[in-house]
Amino acid sequence: MSDGQLPPTNAPEPTTVNPTKTPEPWWLEVAKTLGLAAVLAFGIRTFVAEARYIPTGSMEETLLINDRLIIEKISYYFHPPQRGDIIVFNPTPTLQQAGFRDAFIKRIVGLPGDRVELRQGRVYVNNQPLAEPYLSPGTFTSIDTCAGMQPYLAQPQVIPAESYLVLGDNRNNSFDGRCWGVVPRSYVIGRAALRFWPLDRWGSIPAPHN
Repeated sequence: MSDGQLPPTNAPEPTTVNPTKTPEPWWLEVAKTLGLAAVLAFGIRTFVAEARYIPTGSMEETLLINDRLIIEKISYYFHPPQRGDIIVFNPTPTLQQAGFRDAFIKRIVGLPGDRVELRQGRVYVNNQPLAEPYLSPGTFTSIDTCAGMQPYLAQPQVIPAESYLVLGDNRNNSFDGRCWGVVPRSYVIGRAALRFWPLDRWGSIPAPHN
C-alpha cells in the first residue's frame, strides 16, 4: 500500500550545468576599488576628521608654522563648541568680502550670550578677566592689529546666538575676531584635536575650559 511517496531509487540525480560567467576586466575591478575608497575617504573627511597644517604664526606658541593637525568633527555633533577650543572654520561673510578664501584656525574666547570687552590689554568676559594660560607672559591684547578696519572689539560686544568670538594666541600677529567679528556656528569645520607632525611634538591639544 502506497502512502503517496515514491519508492527510493539509486539513480543519480541530474547534474545542473551553469553557463560560464565572463570575468570582469581588471580595470573595472580597480575602478570599483578606487571608487569605494574615494567614497569612504570623502565620508571620513566630511563627517569624522581631516588633516590640516598651520600656514602662519598667529597661534604661536601653541601651534607653530607647518605643524600638522587632525581636526575632529564628531564631538560637535553631541555638544556645542566650548571656550578654549581651537577651531578651524571657513571664512565668514565679512572675511569673504575682504577676499579671504582659505580656512582659519583660532581659539574660542567668547560664547553665545557672553559680553566681551578689552580692558588694559586683557580680555574680559561678563566683567571678569579671562584666564588665558596659553598666552606668552606679558601678552597685551589690543585692537592695534586691526589697522584699516573698524574693529569689532573697539567697544564691548554681546556675542550673538549660535556664534563665537575667536582670537589667535599670538595676539600681536593675529588677524582675528577683534577686527572682523564673530564666527557663525555653521562655519565651524571642527576642533583641533591632535598634532601628528613634527614627531617630537606629537600629542593631543588640550583646551583650557573656563
